[in-house]
Amino acid sequence: MRIPILSLLAILSVTALQAEPLNVGDSAPQLVTTDQNGAEVNLGEALAEGTSLVYFYPKADTPGCTKQACNLRDEFEAVSKAGIKVFGVSADTVTDQKLFSDKFSLPFTLLADKEGKVIEAFGVPTRGPGLASRQSFLIRDGKVIWRDLSAKPASQAQDAIAAANAN
Repeated sequence: MRIPILSLLAILSVTALQAEPLNVGDSAPQLVTTDQNGAEVNLGEALAEGTSLVYFYPKADTPGCTKQACNLRDEFEAVSKAGIKVFGVSADTVTDQKLFSDKFSLPFTLLADKEGKVIEAFGVPTRGPGLASRQSFLIRDGKVIWRDLSAKPASQAQDAIAAANAN
C-alpha cells in the first residue's frame, strides 16, 4: 500500500510543478542563459525590443527537431525580412547545441537549457527527463503576441511569419 501512495504523491508533485505556458499578452521572462557558443544571453534584454521567435524542441539532432531547425534555416531570409530574431531552446548541453548548429549550419541562436530554467519560465511542458514539448512563442517588444502549443516542424518559419504579419 505504501508504494502506490508514494507513486501517487510523486505524480502529483511533478504535475503541481508544471506551469501553464505563457499566454498572449504575458511579459517575456527575465532570465540569463547560455547559447551554443557558451556565451551568456540575457533573454529579457534580447526579447525587450523587436520581434523574436522562441521555439522549444525536445532534443538536438533528432528527426523532428532537425526538420524544424532546417525549416527555419531554409526560410531564414524570409524570417529575417519579417524582422524576426530566432532562439531555439532545448535542455541539451552547450556542446550538443553547438554540434547541432554546426552540423546543419543554423544561422540563429540555440539556447542550452540543461537546467530547464527557460523551459520552466515559459511554462513549456516536458515529456520525460528534460524533453521540452514542441511549442513556439512570438514575442514583440517584451510581450507574447502569439503562441503555438503544437508547433509543426515542417512549417515553423511560415507559421511564425504569418503570425508576425497578423499581429
